[in-house]
Order: sequence, then structure tokens, then C-alpha cells
Amino acid sequence: MNKKIFISTGEVSGDLHGSLLSKALFDEAMKKSLDLEICGLGGERMKKEGVKILQDTTSISAIGIWEALPLLLPTIRIQRRLYKLLKKYPPDCLILIDYMGPNISIGNKLKRSKNTLPIYYYIAPQEWAWRVGNNSTTNLINFSDKIFAIFKQEANFYKRRGGNVFWVGHPMIDLTKKLPSKKVSRTILKLRNNQNILLLMPASRPQELRYILPTFLKTAKQLQLKYPSLVVCIPSCRSAFDEKFRKGLEKYGIKGKVISQQDNSELKPYIYSLTKLALCKSGTVNMELALYGIPQVVGYKVSRVTAFIARKILNFKVRFISPVNLLMKKSIIAEFVQKNFNEKKIFYKACRLLDLKSEKAKIKKGYALLKKELGEEGVVDRAAKEIINSII
Repeated sequence: MNKKIFISTGEVSGDLHGSLLSKALFDEAMKKSLDLEICGLGGERMKKEGVKILQDTTSISAIGIWEALPLLLPTIRIQRRLYKLLKKYPPDCLILIDYMGPNISIGNKLKRSKNTLPIYYYIAPQEWAWRVGNNSTTNLINFSDKIFAIFKQEANFYKRRGGNVFWVGHPMIDLTKKLPSKKVSRTILKLRNNQNILLLMPASRPQELRYILPTFLKTAKQLQLKYPSLVVCIPSCRSAFDEKFRKGLEKYGIKGKVISQQDNSELKPYIYSLTKLALCKSGTVNMELALYGIPQVVGYKVSRVTAFIARKILNFKVRFISPVNLLMKKSIIAEFVQKNFNEKKIFYKACRLLDLKSEKAKIKKGYALLKKELGEEGVVDRAAKEIINSII
């Protein structure tokens, strides 16, 4: 039996989740003796899992209206191509993963055209946590045949509004494994016995190189002066960023290294094992660090134009920016956004996390509560089984 699935996603995190789901879909199809083909919009990770990538969408992502303008035309071209492909070679289902703006647009367009293609949304917009304008929501429920929720709040939010929801849990649970010992990690990373890692995870989008990277580098320099045994590591999620990261380390005279995208997955467990503190942007990485028990400070900044439009015109409201705090509805990890995103404030908080046992205990307690909210292992397999059963 031949079956075909189309996946639409973008950005680095979407490509990661798309790759995990694709692998699980192929595994489930094999169990049921299905000949499965998966095509889609994504990136290298999905391609490595056997997905036929029609367009790499990891490089055309941005947060903010002003920042997204240059990407508008490329996105429209990709969507037009997508509609033609779906019409000419209709799959058995379409899976939308994250990538809110383009995917909501695709879903609404297909709904208006009265297309009968089953549409599943996996990792939906976090509407349960934020509001824009008059508190209206996206039309996700109207065009989604099923929503695969990763948070309990998300599942409840869409169920209350009449959505067909299946809560699977957070996929990062499946990726969290026991870390190697510090001794082994130091050997692999060629660090001395007294050396530990200050982890910088500043960017997965081009705009973040401009607005986030410099502040984190300035903070890292100050921390290294105070704690000389800290070695800075910047794992790169896009090879195009490697040189920017290296030049940043050189510019500020920081002792450290850039871990290439190619080496990232292999070395990540050893890096995490030795990480004393992470300075990171908001996103999926916050959840991953929390599951590994790594103290973190989160920061984010967009252009003044975007910030003004979001606050004054769109009336965008959100209490927290990191998934960890959003889910728990309280401050588990420190966040510094826009005007508060500066090296002095981040440095002060970082020092407290490095020096005070009470600060470490507080964040550890918060992480423990978080884990209870994320479901059981086998998240991606549950989603894949449900999807495959629906198209047989």
C-alpha cells in the first residue's frame, strides 16, 4: 500500500521536530508494511531522515514585522509552489509543524478553497499564553482536522473552543538522555579538570546575530574575567553563522570555541555535562536545557520598530517569553527582554546563579515541577501512530 504525507515547517526548531516526526512516521509505516513517501518544506535534518525537501525554509525565518519584510516575497513564492504541488500530487494528509505565520496562511487558504485534504497541526502557536489585539485567536481550529498538542494548557485551550485535540506531550522528553560523566566529557572536549562551560545559544535566525549575539558576548567576556575557569562554547545550528560566531569571540577576546552544526549533535551531551550556565535566546532550547537541569538566563530583543508595532498597534501581550515560564505561569528562569536586555543585568543574574546555592536550588525546584507537566516518553511515536492509522 502506497501512502504520501506532506510536511510544512520552517526555522531550525521546526526542522528538528519535523525530522523526529518523520523518522517515527517511517518506523510506524514499516510496522504496518506501508510504502510511505514524505515530502515537504524543511531543512537538512528532515532530509537526513529521508524526507524529499522541496524547499529549505530554515533560512527564511524571522520574528517581527520589520524583520520579516524581506522574507515576504520568498515565502509567497514557496506557498504558491506548495499549492500547485498539493493540487497536482495530492498527499494522504498535510502536517503543519510550528512555523505560525506561513502555516496558518496555508491552512486558511486550503480551507477557503474547500480542499478536502486532512490537515494535522503539530506544535501549534502558543495562543494559550499570549494575546494580540482584541484577544481573538487564529483560525487554526477551523482548518485543522486534528491538533497534536504538546502542552496540557494547549490541549485544554483548543478543546474548550471545539477543536479535535490529541495531547501527546512535549517531544523534548524523548531526546533527554543521561549525560556522560564530567571526566569523560573533559577528555572528549580537551578541557582541564578545573574548567567548565559557559554555554551561549544566541541565534537561529539572522536577525538574532544583530540584536542578541553582541550582548551575550559582552556578558560572556565579563563572566570570564570574573571566573577564569569558564570556557565559552557556542553550538551552531546553521553553518552560515559559524564565521560570525568566531569573529565575535575574537572581537571580545573570549576564550572559547564554536561547535559546528556537523559536530553539534555528537558533542552536545559532553557540552551539557560540563555546562555551569547557559545564556540563550527564548525558544525550544529553554525547554531542553531545563530537562537537563542546566541553569539558564534567557534574553531576547527585536528592532524598535517591531517592538513599537507589537506593543502600541497590535496590542501584543505576553507575560513571559520562554516556554518554561509560559507553561508554569511563573518565573522559573530569568528573562531579559528589549530595554532590560543588557549585559549589566544579565551579568548580575548570571553571577548569582554561579555563586549562590539558593539560586541554584530555586531553579532546580522549578525544573522538577516543569517535568511533571510534559507527559510521558514516546511522544513522537504516539503522534506518528495516530497519523499513520488515520490514513490507512
